[in-house]
Amino acid sequence: MVDNDATNSSSHGVEHVSSLDVPPSSQRVCRKFDDDGRPKRTGTVWTASAHIITAVIGSGVLSLAWSVAQLGWIAGPVVMLLFSFVTYYNSTLLLACYRTGDPINGRRNYTYMDAVKSNLGGFQVKFCGAIQHLNLVGSAIGYTIAASVSMAAIEKSNCFHSSHQRDPCKVSSNPYMISFGVVQIVFSQIPDFDQIWWLSIVAAVMSFAYSAIGLGLGVGKVVESGKIRGSLTGIIGLLGAIGFWPLTVYFPVEMYIVQKKIPKWSKGWLLLQLMSVACFIVSITAAAGSVAGIVNDLKVYKPFKTSY
Repeated sequence: MVDNDATNSSSHGVEHVSSLDVPPSSQRVCRKFDDDGRPKRTGTVWTASAHIITAVIGSGVLSLAWSVAQLGWIAGPVVMLLFSFVTYYNSTLLLACYRTGDPINGRRNYTYMDAVKSNLGGFQVKFCGAIQHLNLVGSAIGYTIAASVSMAAIEKSNCFHSSHQRDPCKVSSNPYMISFGVVQIVFSQIPDFDQIWWLSIVAAVMSFAYSAIGLGLGVGKVVESGKIRGSLTGIIGLLGAIGFWPLTVYFPVEMYIVQKKIPKWSKGWLLLQLMSVACFIVSITAAAGSVAGIVNDLKVYKPFKTSY
């Protein structure tokens, strides 16, 4: 009797609790947040793919022709395929560091710096921040110069066509450089600019567009002159060389070793370190080649010169 009463009261209690409904307003709030209380991520396969395309077909395309020209038609494509695999592999290592500790329920690392801080900490965080900011400043300078030179070249080309090459068409890149800088400042003030979902899609389309335009113009120039020449891309190549080893190889490797607790001097540890050292040597070599290319380019192009 006591057992039945207890069972009945227990079942009534369960029934009573299960009948409690969460208010619709609370359900709507829950849907807006992740399990860690942060605003719910809204990315999809399409937006992620757009991000990847934007990164892969970004400024690297501008220096691709120059890089392949330095290596030749055999070594160039081979090295390009090799480092595409290196980049893919290190991306999988970085993916393993998305959560700290438990890969399913561990705390999420929402930024690259968060991952470095939670896995490595100390001086490594400062080193990563310095490299990221150096890369950001360098990219801003490189894009500004590349954009201003391109616009000035278009203006000069239009002048030549309209004057039937009778006008020397002295053109200054300074107004374009200033305009591009002002646009960057204005856009940088937009709140949560990085959260705009269609931004990477537009960037991906633009990446394909300028890659196709660059390819078409390059082929047309080769057909016209019969020669293959480089362009002012040593600045962009240098940026890639500086950022490649630390951000693409070194930090993912070191974080993966810590995350997976790989013993020092083990076979896995040695192989990862060997890859890291090899990529470091390649980055130093590429940086030296880019600097030599920039010095050579600056004999022709003078930044902030009134006209050319």
